[in-house]
Amino acid sequence: MAKPHVLMLPFPAQGHVTPLMELSHRLVDHGFEVTFVNTEVYHARVLSALPPAAGGAAALGGIRLASIPDGLDNDDDRKDLSKLVDSCYRHMPGHLERLVAELEAAGRPKVTWLVGDLNLGVCYEAAKNLGIKVASFWPESAACLAIMLNVPKLIEEGLFNDQGWAERDEAFQLVPGTPPLHTSLMPWMDKMGKPVGEPAVFEAITRFNEFYNLADMVICNTFRDAEAAALKLFSTNILPIGPLFADRELQKPVGHFLLPEDERCIKWLDAQPDGSVVYVAFGSLAVFDPCQFVELAEGLELTGRPFVWVVRPDFTAGLSMAWLDEFQKRVAGTGIIVSWCSQQQVLAHRAVACFVSHCGWNSTTEGVRNGVPFLCWPYFFDQFLDRSYITNVWRTGLELSPSADGIVTKEELRSKVEQVLGDREIKKRARLLMDASRRCIGESGSSYNSFTTLVNLLGK
Repeated sequence: MAKPHVLMLPFPAQGHVTPLMELSHRLVDHGFEVTFVNTEVYHARVLSALPPAAGGAAALGGIRLASIPDGLDNDDDRKDLSKLVDSCYRHMPGHLERLVAELEAAGRPKVTWLVGDLNLGVCYEAAKNLGIKVASFWPESAACLAIMLNVPKLIEEGLFNDQGWAERDEAFQLVPGTPPLHTSLMPWMDKMGKPVGEPAVFEAITRFNEFYNLADMVICNTFRDAEAAALKLFSTNILPIGPLFADRELQKPVGHFLLPEDERCIKWLDAQPDGSVVYVAFGSLAVFDPCQFVELAEGLELTGRPFVWVVRPDFTAGLSMAWLDEFQKRVAGTGIIVSWCSQQQVLAHRAVACFVSHCGWNSTTEGVRNGVPFLCWPYFFDQFLDRSYITNVWRTGLELSPSADGIVTKEELRSKVEQVLGDREIKKRARLLMDASRRCIGESGSSYNSFTTLVNLLGK
């Protein structure tokens, strides 16, 4: 009897690829055949970032990689979100249909389910037309999904206009227990309160209810103890299966496509005392100007504490390389700068004391699962909402506040590092939330049971 064949389709961004790759590993472990579909550009990057020492693509086990075009030219800027979303929405449904036909013509088992990112919900109808059932995957918080699905209501109530601009200057909550959020910091906005990638991105969000209703079930990378109030806003067809991870040893590749992981990082951490290291990482998209970069660097130096800092090659532009070389010499005995690392392994390390984070949802859940206190420095999208969870609901971290000119100063960073590391109550709450997350994913926990339900449904 052929294994059930599931097609995985993430939106083309690192924070969307990673959780679906983690879920793919888990499904392979339960006997499923999984085809993971990236856009052509990111498919090539995933392959190039796989560690040769681990056997390259063989390290993915039973996950087969496939690709479809995103409709953009090779030299188009894929960080232009409006252009990317518009092209994906126009081109990817047809390419997905062709891919399914090619897989079956090549003798692969019939695809029975599409586990597709809601952000590419435009592909759901194409799947349905092929007789494929749809499990909608939401890679962010349940509270974020609830806000997205309530956009028509929020427009009707006068909080926003039909272009996504705030009409009222205020904070609001969907229901008590969900994170309060200011109308200028919505998931479709940048730091200036302007819709990101307008108008394509907000237009896509206004279709989420249409996509959501096409799905046979909805999966969310969250857990009940973290988002009890938000999850009550949904009908019973939502399955919280998080916090997701590929394997308990944290060794399986999870689709990184930026850079190979710097293996020096873990060895360096091994030499540090327990609970001593400040870990600093801002995900795959955040960009700092040189002035803010210098303040952050000098703030880390001011703390006098050991640190690991992830600095992508595109993290800042226009910075003096001579200055950076001199800084690295000054902190050589204290800190280490890497271009990319296995974040889950770092956060699980006994030496890490706190996490200076952009508060992307993957980073947030990874920090939560390891009981690490946060210093929150959001950049855009859902990161402001995640900061509100951390600082207002769970109270497992502090916010880094910019000065009047918009810069988080070195003194602010030093002060908040000392505050968060000296706050026993924050540490206690972080450990309690960690324990709750592990109970949820442990045998008979709520996420464990939701995952079992998912396996049973996908296997039918």
